[in-house]
Amino acid sequence: MPTTRRAFLTGVAATVLPLPAGATSPMKPRTIEARAGKAVIGGAGETDILGFDGVVPGPVLQYSQGQELAAQLVNRLDLPVSIHWHGLRGENAMDGVAPLTQPAVAPGASFDYRRPLPEPGLFCYRPSVYGRTPELMGRGLKGLLVVNEREPLPADHDLLLVLDDWRLDAQGRIEGGFDNKADAQGAGRVGPLLAVNGKAAPAALDFPANSRVRLRLANLANARIMILSFEGVQPFVVAIDSQPCEAFEPVRRSIPVAPGARFELIFDMPAKEGEKARVVMRGASNAESELIVATAKGARAERRGLIYSLPQNPALPPEIKLNNSKKVDLVIDVGPGGWTINGAATKAYDGPPLFHVKKGAPVTLGYVNKSKVPLAMHVHGHAMRLLHDLDDGWEPYWRNGVIIPAGKTKHVAFIADSPGKWAIHDDILEHEAAGLATWFAVD
Repeated sequence: MPTTRRAFLTGVAATVLPLPAGATSPMKPRTIEARAGKAVIGGAGETDILGFDGVVPGPVLQYSQGQELAAQLVNRLDLPVSIHWHGLRGENAMDGVAPLTQPAVAPGASFDYRRPLPEPGLFCYRPSVYGRTPELMGRGLKGLLVVNEREPLPADHDLLLVLDDWRLDAQGRIEGGFDNKADAQGAGRVGPLLAVNGKAAPAALDFPANSRVRLRLANLANARIMILSFEGVQPFVVAIDSQPCEAFEPVRRSIPVAPGARFELIFDMPAKEGEKARVVMRGASNAESELIVATAKGARAERRGLIYSLPQNPALPPEIKLNNSKKVDLVIDVGPGGWTINGAATKAYDGPPLFHVKKGAPVTLGYVNKSKVPLAMHVHGHAMRLLHDLDDGWEPYWRNGVIIPAGKTKHVAFIADSPGKWAIHDDILEHEAAGLATWFAVD
């Protein structure tokens, strides 16, 4: 399918660098240990981290479409953990949300995860333990899961980019204070040090001129919403939150990146030796921070032709019948007592479900953000369409989560196609831990 260009109006994700040589064999089950480790993140000295297999980010887990994920989580920490397979649809018992879908894995204990992988895409794996997730992730427990499609897109280089940020002290050690009330009721734990694959940004890369790069992005920060801009190249988005979309060039070559979001893009390196492709994050007053600097270097590659789209997911419906949907609004606010949904303090995953639906029912959620900070609302186990603000249409791509600006309302729709107890929460982890979380049941 030839490339088309469409306005990119909302949300996005973040992670990159070459697949490591020791990536998981797709044919063998593996043990994943949650344990302490050491890392140099900011260059000022070594710091204690928590990591899957003791490193941050954790090892890339690679599979092929149609294989089975089989992993045993072994907890070597003194804190409870779990693994949530962020972005994978269905399989509620394996979703890894404690206490909603499983008990937290106690220190010294283990838990076996086993689930099919019928859909390709870029996913994350990370803890989901209510009240503990900000510290577990903020100290380093996070990683990428890649399910490769049967016929990959033509590209010369396939990169993974893990974006993150950190709060470090003058000695380069991770700062504490993961229960900070100002973070919980404000923008979340945003750290000043930007990192790419666990190292201080920017990451410097060299590629032959004209070579085609497939860039797979995931934002694994606790709270930072990143606005990424591409300079020196023309990027095309080919997948969002693990689901393929018709390839399009984002408006102003920029994408908003919420925590937990994933994006896949294709671009061709500049044609001249020494020219650079840059990925920058824009902040207040249009200030920018470099995340990636790729230089055209070495023998020039033969220029490729059109950029093609990935095959669409046949398991997702071409349309959702909004008139027949279960319509539920979540009016979200925060005050001195914490976060509320529809005027009441939530009991999060210990309380009753927000709503029940039968398997196969269409659902429309209205997120009404009455707070003074943006939210990144995430529905587990399902793929959603972001509805247009002014009519009954929807954006031409699927999402796991959506950014809700302060004081604004956004609507999403999805098919509740998998039975179980499914979490709805803010992917700004400090908000979730402070009560901005609920769940729904599919019978």
